Amino acid sequence: MSEAVHNRIALLRAEQGVTRRQLADALGVHYQTIGYLERGEYSPSLHLALRIAAFFELPVEIVFSIEPFPRISDRTHTA
Repeated sequence: MSEAVHNRIALLRAEQGVTRRQLADALGVHYQTIGYLERGEYSPSLHLALRIAAFFELPVEIVFSIEPFPRISDRTHTA
């Protein structure tokens, strides 16, 4: 079983026009930490995951998952 934690941080940042540095400053972490999280090189503590979800005003399970999120480009559209 994989220990990877998948996230939508980069997508959420892009949607809201937030830089890595702005998010890091709001959370009190180094901006490189945000990059490590986005690339899946680091799994956040529960406390940090909850703070990130709160920043985006979303439930934590919308931001983080133990299963990969489906890619938007993989979705089929029906008319």
